[in-house]
Amino acid sequence: MRILVINWQDRENPHAGGAELHLHEVFGRIVDKGHEVDLLCSGFAGAATDVILDGIHVHRVGSRFSFPLHAHSAYQSLVAKHDYDIVVEDLNKIPLYTPRWKPRKLVVITHHLFGTTAFREESLPVAAATWLAERPLGVGYRGVAFQAVSQSTRDDLVIRGIPADQIEVIYNGVDVEALTPDPNVRSETPLFSYLGRLKRYKRVDLVVRAFALLDAREARLEIAGKGDDRDRLESLVTKLNIEDRVRFLGYITEVGKRDLLRRSWATVLASPKEGWGISNLESAACGTPVIAADSPGIRESVVDGDTGFLVPGSDVAAYAAAMRGLLDSPELVTTLGANARRFAETFTWERAAAETLAHLQHVARGA
Repeated sequence: MRILVINWQDRENPHAGGAELHLHEVFGRIVDKGHEVDLLCSGFAGAATDVILDGIHVHRVGSRFSFPLHAHSAYQSLVAKHDYDIVVEDLNKIPLYTPRWKPRKLVVITHHLFGTTAFREESLPVAAATWLAERPLGVGYRGVAFQAVSQSTRDDLVIRGIPADQIEVIYNGVDVEALTPDPNVRSETPLFSYLGRLKRYKRVDLVVRAFALLDAREARLEIAGKGDDRDRLESLVTKLNIEDRVRFLGYITEVGKRDLLRRSWATVLASPKEGWGISNLESAACGTPVIAADSPGIRESVVDGDTGFLVPGSDVAAYAAAMRGLLDSPELVTTLGANARRFAETFTWERAAAETLAHLQHVARGA
């Protein structure tokens, strides 16, 4: 098959996240199976307009903010040159409403919908525009096949008017070969960590506040990732007088991520909503428990009491209590971590790619 994927970003974009990781892991493997994949996405400072990544031919137009203004004309140019069997809209920001472009066959991959969570992060006008753009999904994508990365996202789509029988749930994967446990490098003293973007809506401040409630002076918190919320978080650490126990790592490499997850006693994620929670599976693959918000998407990547703990989303005391449970019973780190590794091994990118390809072929045949 010849496939055109439309996403706002590729994995080299400085703003890339879990959706871009999913795109390249899945469609790179589809290329390896002998299919051709083009990606239409936005550009960024210093980026080449055309590049090959993971076997995918990437076409960049516009910028992070102007991409919707350039996407349709770029799409028409690509379609005129190539006879695509199917078009995939990777919907993880503002919908482009590609059915209006009249592609031969269309599948929409949905990671998560922002809904009211957009107001936690963006200015009022941007948040309102995002919220409004998601409202008419049921009308704008009538009759279109969807893929959702979790049951939570599927339920969100149904609420917005997409019929359940149009939605195929295909879970994300995790690299269980690169991300592996190593109990020999586990920190001898309690270490908790956060791994992800430092954005206000991720609620990393709740993780910091919960950690501050621990009276264990030997415990440490390491925060990995970059984002525009770092200054606020650093000020909070200073205000809580825990500078000597909290370390900001900034951007870390894949090897650095693996090492952080291996040495942590648990990772902590307080986000109010995720499509799936890839970072939770990455932690699990390294044999490390997860303490996470019992919120949409996330609750599907953590088995409460078995691979970690789910706590009420904004309950700082509950996060602290879960951390305290591991401090009081260190053997739980080993037990939960072993369960987490077995859980992670059931989610592979090979499976996700195979299921995605099968669904695309099914739709391309007219089903």
